[in-house]
Amino acid sequence: MFTGAMVALVTPFQEGEIDFETLDELIEFQIENGIDAIVPVGTTGESPTLSFDEHKHVIERVVKGAGGSVPVIAGAGSNSTAEAIELTGYAKKIGADASLQVCPYYNKPTQEGFYQHFKAIAEEVDLPMVLYNIPGRCGAGLTPETIARLSELDNVVAIKEATGSLDQASEIAMRCDLTILSGDDSLTLPLASVGGKGVISVVANIVPADVVAMTDLILEGDLVKARQWHRKLFALSKNMLTLATNPIPLKAAMAMLDMCSEELRLPMTPLADSHKTTLKQTLTEYGLM
Repeated sequence: MFTGAMVALVTPFQEGEIDFETLDELIEFQIENGIDAIVPVGTTGESPTLSFDEHKHVIERVVKGAGGSVPVIAGAGSNSTAEAIELTGYAKKIGADASLQVCPYYNKPTQEGFYQHFKAIAEEVDLPMVLYNIPGRCGAGLTPETIARLSELDNVVAIKEATGSLDQASEIAMRCDLTILSGDDSLTLPLASVGGKGVISVVANIVPADVVAMTDLILEGDLVKARQWHRKLFALSKNMLTLATNPIPLKAAMAMLDMCSEELRLPMTPLADSHKTTLKQTLTEYGLM
């Protein structure tokens, strides 16, 4: 369940509301293209601007749409421990296979605060947990020491590493046996060189089969052939995360490919026209347009 290519699924909108019909189509597209797991309502799924009820409804719709054919790792994190416990409990109740738990943001806990937060969730809800370490979004992040300590909890099974640091990943691998997943598409292969086992991917929203091809080779130990996919995916992957804040470029790309609306919720705003030219060129060079 916790290795290979996992898609950080977008939440499509239409006129301010969640477009559940398109969401169903995106789930079907992922399954048809061999994705290993679906991860709804994370950063890419715009969880900060979904209401609590909307958040629950998206998880439920994805679990229903997946129909047990692929695991669903539900984004259920919060900067409120009680809220994270409630979301995680709901995810378990409606059949999610695991939860993705982001580090509490804005309130900036100490390392002991991080530990107690995740420990409380793990003890309250018996559901496998993937930690999500992304200090650039949260204002603070988990240290390798805290991650190793958390790895001793039965329900903590993996970590999505989005620090951009191979040293951090190396130290995690040295200290514990948690499954390490890339949180940056452009670093999936480099991370594999120090023990990474896959990716929770943004770019898989549009090219899932290609991300699967690369992670399959990684899991087979064929990093030479995986490097060919890395080079093909690199420019597209970088654009998704550097032209503007994720998921702004991704939704622009998906709109260009007639996959879903470009619509975001404030404070996220559409991709600038000057960047759309670059994005369109990248999509064309990749062979998608």
